[in-house]
Amino acid sequence: MPPYFPHAPYAEDQPLAKTLLAVHVLHRGFQVGAFFGPPINLLSRFYLSRRRPAVLANFPLLQSLVRTGLLAIGLVARMWGREEIEWKDRSWRLLENKGQQEVDNWSMIGAAAGVAGLGLARIGGASGLRGWKIWVGAGAVGNAVGAVSYIGYRHGLKGGVWEEGEMVA
Repeated sequence: MPPYFPHAPYAEDQPLAKTLLAVHVLHRGFQVGAFFGPPINLLSRFYLSRRRPAVLANFPLLQSLVRTGLLAIGLVARMWGREEIEWKDRSWRLLENKGQQEVDNWSMIGAAAGVAGLGLARIGGASGLRGWKIWVGAGAVGNAVGAVSYIGYRHGLKGGVWEEGEMVA
């Protein structure tokens, strides 16, 4: 997210604070859905298929909207009644955090790679890959793979230490 949002030198001057926090929460929700969504859907298909309501069983889009709505409610609940400076401070700290910037970049590159990989698979003759859901799924899986790759690189290969010798907060 850092290249897409302006970053002020001081927190009290941070523009687009509420938009930045909303985009951050929804981006993290997309990532969490990529990690936990497929296992939950597999379990529900094999174990709970007769027990869950038909509305949720037949409409995955409705499930996605419910999850996104829960994240939006969580953001509103967390920031309810907060002063404008608190929104700006949280947004500014997101943009200032090197680790957050790096995981955002890795996950967005992963999402783009997932979508590009699906495009190449379709060019290669995988004609069964149709519809917008498969494209969103490819982006989600790529997003998750990017985040896991970041963890492996920064905390595995580099030991969680930046080149300057400081630890990631």
